[in-house]
Amino acid sequence: MQLVVEPAEPRHAEALNGLFARTGTACHCQYWHFEGDKNAWLDRLFNAPELNRAAFATDLAHTGPKGIVASAPDGEALGWLKLTPAERVPKLYAQRLYKGLAIFNGDRDRVLAVGCMLVDESVRRRGVARALVRGAVALAQSCGARSIEAFPRRHEQAGPVELWTGPPSVFLEAGFQIVNDFAPYPVLRYEVQRSAGQ
Repeated sequence: MQLVVEPAEPRHAEALNGLFARTGTACHCQYWHFEGDKNAWLDRLFNAPELNRAAFATDLAHTGPKGIVASAPDGEALGWLKLTPAERVPKLYAQRLYKGLAIFNGDRDRVLAVGCMLVDESVRRRGVARALVRGAVALAQSCGARSIEAFPRRHEQAGPVELWTGPPSVFLEAGFQIVNDFAPYPVLRYEVQRSAGQ
């Protein structure tokens, strides 16, 4: 299928809001930025999703990498991958599964994190997720990132709702390596500078 894959910019906000609406995704990729507890988050999802939508628009206006958009030729957004500097999503790294892992020690400058991935149900299993990951690698290379870290769920019976951080296979096919193999929550990393030097 024909796809336009490019770094996310403010001009993509309307199309991405359409993707979130079609897929019933009220979070607008704000979970890792939300400081409240789980109950407060659920309350915001059901009662104030417009706050997430507004925060997402602010994110798109940030300088630096924000994510990757896969669109149809007519501009309809079919896929989204959140790609952001690791320091912008401390909540992700504070999760019980990842907190204190030695693989996150050392220099964290120019490390990017994949926060989530979303593909329109009508085009799933047609290469959109792979295109998003390839786009993320290209963006990381162009902005001088050192590495990308991804946190997919690995489970044979995992459904779309459980794969909101992406399926492991698309990362592995793109050259990511497993750096912490705690099933079903491995940590994957793509070494941008090492790959560029090969």
